[in-house]
Amino acid sequence: MIPFNIPPKTGAELKYIEQAINSDKLCGDGQFSKKCEAWIEENFNTAKALLTPSCTAALELAAILIDIKEGDEVIMPSYTFVSTANAFVLRGAKIIFIDVRPDTMNMDASLIEAAITPKTRAIVPVHYAGVACEMDTILTIAEKHELWVIEDAAQGVMSTYKGKALGAIGHIGCFSFHETKNYSSGGEGGAILINDPKLVARAEIIREKGTNRSQFLHGIVDKYTWQDIGSSFLPSELQAAYLYAQLESASEINDFRLSLWNNYYTEFSKILQPAQLPHIPNDLKHNAHMFYIKLGTSEERAKFISFMKTCDIITPFHYIPLHSSPAGMQFGKFMGNDKYTSLESSKLVRLPLYFGMTLAEQQKVVESAMEFFS
Repeated sequence: MIPFNIPPKTGAELKYIEQAINSDKLCGDGQFSKKCEAWIEENFNTAKALLTPSCTAALELAAILIDIKEGDEVIMPSYTFVSTANAFVLRGAKIIFIDVRPDTMNMDASLIEAAITPKTRAIVPVHYAGVACEMDTILTIAEKHELWVIEDAAQGVMSTYKGKALGAIGHIGCFSFHETKNYSSGGEGGAILINDPKLVARAEIIREKGTNRSQFLHGIVDKYTWQDIGSSFLPSELQAAYLYAQLESASEINDFRLSLWNNYYTEFSKILQPAQLPHIPNDLKHNAHMFYIKLGTSEERAKFISFMKTCDIITPFHYIPLHSSPAGMQFGKFMGNDKYTSLESSKLVRLPLYFGMTLAEQQKVVESAMEFFS
């Protein structure tokens, strides 16, 4: 069986976890948390990186940090994971979904301005498959209308837009280190990137259950107290130890995945049309988070998935658009025409791609797919 994903392992995880255990500091913000955060800050040029238990937690922290309140509106694509919307719905916001571009499956930035109302507070670009949204356009619109930009860069670690790291371009960025992502912290995991220095102090308070514990640990105050609303957004030091082993090998993992991605693209370009393949716009570098193809119809996709399963290959489809879900209809609305979101997502299927995948395994995927198309 060739699975869709295998969590990455570099070989150093157990050694670092043992070191974390022996440090007698397991609740977070220990040596490995600090190493991971320093690595992110140095490599992605963000004012402050804070590890979180998940990208979901990072998004929820971001929603609190920008003071989302009852009745506010937040613009985002419908083609995303539920956490993108949930984080803001939990604060009382209404989600305004807009259509995606069919080539990248990212939000169509040309539709944002028409979706803005006096209640709009934030724009949440989701960098699908590690391919950047049109950030220049999004930032220009946000500045014009005085809106926050919260990047959902769950899939975008190591990707760039015009030389800038995804997650480090908007006011706030959110990473995922879930086991399905390019880099894992041993199951769940995430980070919030605070790109506006004015937000750093409050972010640390919110992350520590609303207390100034971080200032206490740094010797700034002699005791810590309840300062603000917040929650438990601190990950275990064991998660950080696992993650640091991954970050140390980030370039190696990235290069390996890109090699697999490029092999897929070369092979499928021989039989599929460009519109059926992932599109990487100019001035972008992606991280090979996933390789997908688009079939002609949802029915053909179902047949493809079934056929590949008979070949012992797992090829799942992805999100059901949020606006068509019960919660999406309750807590949000789709602005404009759903020209591409539902149609294009119904044809998309993902192929196995993971660190450590052998060329023989990839060749089996390619040959099986070719057999289906023939």
